[in-house]
Amino acid sequence: MFTQYRPSTGYDEYFCRDRSAPRADLEPLLSSLGDMGLAELNRSHASASKLLRRLGATFRLNGTGLNGGERILPFDPLPRLIQRSDWSVLEQGLLQRLEAIDRFLADIYGPQLITKDGVIPREDVESSQGWRPQIQGMTMPLNRWCHVSGLDLIRDGDGTWRVLEDNLRCPSGVAYFLENRRVMKRLFPSLFEGRTVQPIDDYPSHLLRTLQDLAPWSDAPRVVLLTPGVFNSAYFEHSYLAQQMGIALVEGRDLICENGRVWMRSTAGLEPVDVIYRRIDDDFLDPTVFRRDSLLGVPGLIDAMHSGRVSIANAPGTGIADDKLIYAYVPAMIRYYLDEEPIIHNVPTYLCSRPDDCQYVLEHLPELVVKSVAEAGGYGMLIGPHATTEDIENFAAKIKAHPRNFIAQPTLQLSTVPSLSEGELFPCHVDLRPYVLRGKSNWVSPGGLTRVALKRGSLVVNSSQGGGCKDTWVVSEQREAVKC
Repeated sequence: MFTQYRPSTGYDEYFCRDRSAPRADLEPLLSSLGDMGLAELNRSHASASKLLRRLGATFRLNGTGLNGGERILPFDPLPRLIQRSDWSVLEQGLLQRLEAIDRFLADIYGPQLITKDGVIPREDVESSQGWRPQIQGMTMPLNRWCHVSGLDLIRDGDGTWRVLEDNLRCPSGVAYFLENRRVMKRLFPSLFEGRTVQPIDDYPSHLLRTLQDLAPWSDAPRVVLLTPGVFNSAYFEHSYLAQQMGIALVEGRDLICENGRVWMRSTAGLEPVDVIYRRIDDDFLDPTVFRRDSLLGVPGLIDAMHSGRVSIANAPGTGIADDKLIYAYVPAMIRYYLDEEPIIHNVPTYLCSRPDDCQYVLEHLPELVVKSVAEAGGYGMLIGPHATTEDIENFAAKIKAHPRNFIAQPTLQLSTVPSLSEGELFPCHVDLRPYVLRGKSNWVSPGGLTRVALKRGSLVVNSSQGGGCKDTWVVSEQREAVKC
């Protein structure tokens, strides 16, 4: 099956360079794939797409609204394998990073020691689109702000893991992460033979327990999932998770605030709500505090939060840590709050808000990846080596006009994993979004959502830009790693 496959010039996660040998623990999988053959793999892949559609695993492009069609998230059947020893290090690094970010959020919405000590400029904090001064002075149950996190990791050309960005407001994709495994087990059972793959199907129970932890005032907390509605791009995920957890899926109109509490309208009357797993952005949560034209949120919600009788996951205000400029300061946060060195390093980052960095970026735009600090989904980005002269000139003008809005990073050679591209096996770039739950205890999903750039040569893995996804296996080592 792999006779025509040629690894990329960077780090291929299946093969050493020039396909000289498979990497550690890949031989059983390669043997199973070889027995299946490319023709059968393609047939089963077509069946997988039909199954995902039948399961309702679709998404809607942002902004398409009533006129937008739902799409299947493209699924690639070749799994990504991560050794258990590697995963243990990543777990530690993810928990370290989130502990520092939680302390940062408690600090900047409290005493602001990190800015007073000159570690992070106050201007960089308060100029962020994620900054919510309305939250200042508030404390959170368990002193946790980021209860459900999805941090994007990549492997560079040397195979070194790095954090690409932090997703802390409403991280998405977990339903596809779970459904990918379900599809693999149903249509590709032979690939699991001869290896131990860490299970992931208990994610919903871990999530429910984490959310319940946020209501210490109740022995039987009522949890609801707040969705913007059926036309949201991630509505499938919202309904899926609510069903899996056995909780109510609600919209803003289903909730009301009275007497310092949040209540849910039901056929039996008003029922108290203790925890809201929100899947809408801060701006739309409460029209009395944030956007006054919001029809998605609940008037009085933030006051109820102030009263200490409802918790919101993730906490309002966490979006500042999604800001790609603030991302650059996380290693400094780890050193400041934890007195530790980062276990997983950032991608080297230039801040256009700094004059020297900005000058360098403007002089090297054809070599760099430039990102808008507040955009997501692969939008607002320039990939210098693939950009036209006109694109570069337009971005230069944007940077000069609003330098605070942009960061830049080297064009990394992301690791590749064999994927089905136009019916053939081709090395495609991938990233990884593990999911981390933090309540009274911590839980890291074994693996996560591997997003894959299915367009040959593309570095963009976002589904809105033509990307797909893979099942991710955390496996126990069975033999010595191959030296490449």
